[in-house]
Amino acid sequence: MSDSVETRGDDRIELATGDTNKDGKPDLWIVDTDGDGKADLFQFDTDGDGKVDVTMVDIDEDGTPETVVDGDGGHAPTF
Repeated sequence: MSDSVETRGDDRIELATGDTNKDGKPDLWIVDTDGDGKADLFQFDTDGDGKVDVTMVDIDEDGTPETVVDGDGGHAPTF
């Protein structure tokens, strides 16, 4: 079970996804949760199983994450 993390909003606007290991599936998600066009939620699948392994939240959008948790932080991507 993943720790739940607070985000700036309740939206999930994926600004970008990436396939860093080139297996054809996303393993990086960059998300805006409050609709201001700025990323504040960053998620990573580090082992290629299709599930988020690490979630980081930059709640004040200053470029430095305030919260880092194992798992999806209660904000799983929709495929």
